[in-house]
Amino acid sequence: MDRVRIIPVAVIVMYALFVISHARAQGAPVSLREQLAAQYNVVKMGSDSSGYSVVEPGTLLTVQKGGILGVPYSDSNVLSTKYEGGTVHSPNSMLSKGIGFGMAKLGKVQVTRLFQVGEKVYPSKIEVDIGKDDVVMTIVACDICNGMDPATYNKAKVVFHFPKGALAKASAGEVEDTIGQLLPIAEDTQQEQGGQVAQGAPQQAAAPEQNAEPQTIQLGMTTEQVLGTRGKPGKIVDQGAKQIYIYRDMKVTFLNGKVSDIQ
Repeated sequence: MDRVRIIPVAVIVMYALFVISHARAQGAPVSLREQLAAQYNVVKMGSDSSGYSVVEPGTLLTVQKGGILGVPYSDSNVLSTKYEGGTVHSPNSMLSKGIGFGMAKLGKVQVTRLFQVGEKVYPSKIEVDIGKDDVVMTIVACDICNGMDPATYNKAKVVFHFPKGALAKASAGEVEDTIGQLLPIAEDTQQEQGGQVAQGAPQQAAAPEQNAEPQTIQLGMTTEQVLGTRGKPGKIVDQGAKQIYIYRDMKVTFLNGKVSDIQ
């Protein structure tokens, strides 16, 4: 009788990891979460005897609509604000009161604050749930940008809800457009993307771009190809492996030197 050969579990796991890494090396599709993570650099927070602080800034966003309910960074309970169909749905007031009552029994006071239009925030976490058609972004206030003293670093969880089945078919650019309706990337401050912002050439030097015929930019093009096609952008946001070239009429995102998204 032939002997049954048993393959160790560790060997199977190692083989699976090899297959996954090989598939990515061969150009396997990048997940939506990975694409969003490349577009939105999350903030890194830390704490010491003086309290919480920003260790490394993330992508700076601007609040465009009111209704996002925030709590101090130290709070463990964060109520979700839903954004659906262009409308902000603040957390249920009864639910908020219930959590506040529970915290009161523990000797704590639940403090909430609505983010105001124009305030600057950082993304601190991005999650994608294809099954629920939700993209969840946790944000933290940039208190230095907002002139808040003392700093509280209010945080909030925003759920971007898409129509049933839409998220599975949506491109990263389409999702970013929806996020941008409520939390667009700030382009008017040097603190954007952790301060790694390079301003473009003066307006007169940008004239050839405005007068030139529209050129086609495609996914997978290199930075050299884009520069050769469109010329120098008005602004470059440098995040190391990811760069964003901002032109007058479009925004091109590069991941590891190749175009990963066009808006």
